[in-house]
Amino acid sequence: MLEKNFVEVYDKFKLNFYRRVFELVREREGSLSAMEAFSLEVIKMLDEPTIGQFADFLNISQSNATYKVNSLIRKGYLERQNSSVDRREYHLVLSENNYAGLLSSYEMTVMERIKERFSAEDVEKFDNMLSVISKELMPECE
Repeated sequence: MLEKNFVEVYDKFKLNFYRRVFELVREREGSLSAMEAFSLEVIKMLDEPTIGQFADFLNISQSNATYKVNSLIRKGYLERQNSSVDRREYHLVLSENNYAGLLSSYEMTVMERIKERFSAEDVEKFDNMLSVISKELMPECE
C-alpha cells in the first residue's frame, strides 16, 4: 500500500509539473523549449550551481552546458552572478521576473492543504520523515 500511494502522489506532482512546462513552451521567439525548462528546474534544485556543477550533474560536456546556459541567459530566464569567494567563478541564478517560483506554486498549494487537513503534530512528523528521506535515503541526489 505504501508503495502504491507514494507512486500515486509522486506521479501527480510530475503530471502537474509537465502540464506547467508545456504551458511555458510556446512556438514563438524567446520561449522556452521543454529541455530548457527542465534545465532551469535542475539549476533551481542545485541551488545556484556553477556551469561545471550543472554539467557534472547532468553528465554532459562543459561546452554543451555553456550553450544551454547562454541560450537561457539570452532569453532572460537565467543570470550569471559572480562568486563572493572567487571573482573568476560565477553561479547560475534564476531570473526573478521570468521563472523563479513559477513551477513550485502547486507544491505550495498542496503544502497548505496538508496543514489544513492534518494536525500540527502530524504535519511535524511528516516534515521530519521527509527530511530523513531527503537527507539519508536519497544520497544519489546530493
